[in-house]
Amino acid sequence: QVQLVESGGGSVEAGGSLRLSCAHSGYGYSDYCMGWFRQAPGKEREGLAAIDIDGTTTYADSVKGRFTISQDKAKNILILQMNTLKPEDSAMYYCSADIQCPLVDVITAVTLYKWSGQGTQVTVSS
Repeated sequence: QVQLVESGGGSVEAGGSLRLSCAHSGYGYSDYCMGWFRQAPGKEREGLAAIDIDGTTTYADSVKGRFTISQDKAKNILILQMNTLKPEDSAMYYCSADIQCPLVDVITAVTLYKWSGQGTQVTVSS
C-alpha cells in the first residue's frame, strides 16, 4: 500500500506561482512511477506531468514550459512547481503512483495509476 498526501495548494493571481508537494510512503522510493493530475468541477481528470523510475519526465502540452515535476529523494517528496498560472489552471490537484509504469501515453496513465492522494485545491484568479 502506498500513501500519498498532497499539500501546497492555495489561491493566487494569474501569473503567480505555487509549489505543490506530495509526501509518499509505503514502497521503496525507487519502486514506482509517479505523476500529477488535476480535476476541475464537471470536467474529466487531466494528466499533467509524470516522472518514471529512472527520473524521465513527461508533460502535457497544456503545462509544458510552466510546470516542473521533480523529486526530493531524501524526504520522499514529489514536487510540482507551477509558474505563470492561469485561471484555467484552477482545479483540485492530485499526485498518483503505480508500480506498473507505462511505456506509452504516460500523461493519460497518471490519471489511472493505482494510488492517489486526497488532493489539494488550486485557485487562480484573473
